[in-house]
Amino acid sequence: MHEPVMVAEVLAHLEPARGGVFVDCTVGLGGHARALLAGGASRLIGLDRDPAALALSRAALAEYGDRVELVHSDYRRIGDLLDARGIATVDGVLADLGVSSMQLDAEGRGFSFRRDEPLDMRMDRSTGPTAAEALATVEERELADLIYEFGEERHSRRIARAIVDARARGPIETTGALAEIVRRAVPRKGYSRIDPATRTFQAIRIWVNRELDGLDAFVTEVARRLAPGGRMAVISFHSLEDRIVKHTLRGIQAAGELGLEIRTKRPLVPGDEEVERNPRARSAKLRAAGRTV
Repeated sequence: MHEPVMVAEVLAHLEPARGGVFVDCTVGLGGHARALLAGGASRLIGLDRDPAALALSRAALAEYGDRVELVHSDYRRIGDLLDARGIATVDGVLADLGVSSMQLDAEGRGFSFRRDEPLDMRMDRSTGPTAAEALATVEERELADLIYEFGEERHSRRIARAIVDARARGPIETTGALAEIVRRAVPRKGYSRIDPATRTFQAIRIWVNRELDGLDAFVTEVARRLAPGGRMAVISFHSLEDRIVKHTLRGIQAAGELGLEIRTKRPLVPGDEEVERNPRARSAKLRAAGRTV
């Protein structure tokens, strides 16, 4: 069962009771979208890179009929999508970044090492190389750098060397094979609460899906598209994502051209009760802003 994170905080900052057009840029299974529609949003456009998620959200939101439009698209194309529909401004925008619980749990997606399965990791399986294909050709130095940057893994050099050595002996095609290579490369000193492969899997997923590319431009475009009184909220699960969102919002506010006002001085985080009920929410951070003019 998928539980959307920080629903109360999303509703408090986006205020769908105002009515109007709202965009859920990462509609997933439709949990946040349902809350926005039930809360009063007049129309909702839901985007997702994952066709499988869209199929499920279509069923979940069917009761709202033509108040909902679901689109297979990367959220970074929001400007083009609104232009194609003749929509100049919107009243609310939500982006819940990162991989969803459905993607982590679904068999055959290759996001998790809990099962030995093909090493895919693509959010949109209709485009781009799989993780296995990307790892087959990436240079060792680039691989080490991305594992360090995206995974904040201090053993990135060892891991990259181990992956390159292993692929010389044969292709790395499954999650189990990659996880075992990483585990052998990371020095073990006492107890660790996370698997040694966790940070490397996160880094490769971010890299394969280009999750940080254009995030600053996306935030800027959303701010530009807000109607007067419009609101935006971004939920991130990684410090790099949150840092980009924070600095981009601050820069827009400081420039003063769009009338944007940050509504969260510090990022909001889930309460203890939500984390206990849904442990995957523990790393979520929400930042919100609104257009005043």
